[in-house]
Amino acid sequence: MPDLIRRLEMTSLTARVALGVAVLLVIGGVIVSIAAFAYGREAARSAFDRLLLGAAHDIASAITVQDGKPVIELPVSAFELLAFAPDDRIGYRIIGPDGTTLTGYEEIALPENRRDLRDGYFDGAFFGEPARYAIVSRRLAERTLNGTIRVIVGQTVLARNSMAYDITRKALYVLAVSGLAMILLAVVVVRSVLTPLERIAGSLSARDPHDLTPMDTDVPRETAVMINALNGFMARLDRQMNSMRHLISDTAHQLRTPVAALRAQADLFSDEVDLSRKEKIVERIQTRSAGLGRLLDQMLSQALVIHRGDSARRERVDLRDIALDVFEEGDHAVLNPEMDVVLDIGENPVEMLADAPSLKEALKNLLSNALKHGRAPVRIGASLNDGKAVIWVEDAGEGPDRQTLDELGSRFNRGGLARQASSGLGLAIAHSVAVSFDGELVLERTDRERFRAALLFEAAPVRAA
Repeated sequence: MPDLIRRLEMTSLTARVALGVAVLLVIGGVIVSIAAFAYGREAARSAFDRLLLGAAHDIASAITVQDGKPVIELPVSAFELLAFAPDDRIGYRIIGPDGTTLTGYEEIALPENRRDLRDGYFDGAFFGEPARYAIVSRRLAERTLNGTIRVIVGQTVLARNSMAYDITRKALYVLAVSGLAMILLAVVVVRSVLTPLERIAGSLSARDPHDLTPMDTDVPRETAVMINALNGFMARLDRQMNSMRHLISDTAHQLRTPVAALRAQADLFSDEVDLSRKEKIVERIQTRSAGLGRLLDQMLSQALVIHRGDSARRERVDLRDIALDVFEEGDHAVLNPEMDVVLDIGENPVEMLADAPSLKEALKNLLSNALKHGRAPVRIGASLNDGKAVIWVEDAGEGPDRQTLDELGSRFNRGGLARQASSGLGLAIAHSVAVSFDGELVLERTDRERFRAALLFEAAPVRAA
């Protein structure tokens, strides 16, 4: 059964709809057949019962009394009524007041529940064949004869069954024709419904491989859902491609100057014979290597943040855990061992929906900026402020210059290595994380004359107790 379901799911929509309609028609055909046969049998019974009753009344009305005895002359009209069913056998029985059979077939037996011989109908047998009987009573009140004579007229049921089958057959013919029309109509409707999808497929096939612009949403409402999802996917893919192109371009540009400087210092070192100058060259090489390493770390960090901002699944994150993880990793002890870092978190959760690794990268870069460009003491923490989940870094410095703030959020500028290795790139990374999760990066002076870099996000709904 599961294999059959999988095969059906892999077939075309047209075939699946046609098959579904066919199954419904088969089920409906069975139901209609039963209903039509029941209706046909009831209609045939009603029609032929009237004929039997009419024949019985004709015979009963023809009974007379002569010399104290009933005289029976069977009217031709009674049997002419029953001649409408030429293939059926006819039987009759006339019972006198004393219960004896005056004429007819004594083999016609009365059912046990009709001992009182009330007028009406009953089913029985006529020489082994199923038959239907009508019984009519006539009260005789003569001086010489007083009592009730009962006339029983019966007929086999071949014509009745034939009529019921004929009604059922005609109903099935109508159902078959209408069912075929429904299947054809369903196929036409499905084909017309799939026309927008075929247009979309043709449009995608004809597109340039590098064209990731949104598709036209002027389509039926049901198809627009798919188009919007496809446009969203292409927008995310376009951002990823742009990020990759920018990373490659910026990496090539940013690494060209420091690598050339390292090469020049290495050439100077190989040509220099004075030991004191060689030591100075080695110090410059070490300084440039360290700066280059920090630049590479930040560039890779930004690439990671941009990638995860589009692809990572958003989960409930407690910003206190982010601050605690960054503090316990102890990067500040390596970057600036002489500067104290204080962790400031409360007891209440500070939760939001985001990607934890991206938040850690942002906080690390804010902390790195504070350690390199701020003044002690440095504090990191998380808190809830007016429905906002906030994670922040504070120091006693003045903060970045106006040019760095103006360029915040843009891709790497074409400035020198020294400026790029400073706070601008770290703030750009934090800004990218804020934008990715519908937040903002706020740089401000606090009431205590301290500089604070904070990431503000919408707080997650409080969990039910």
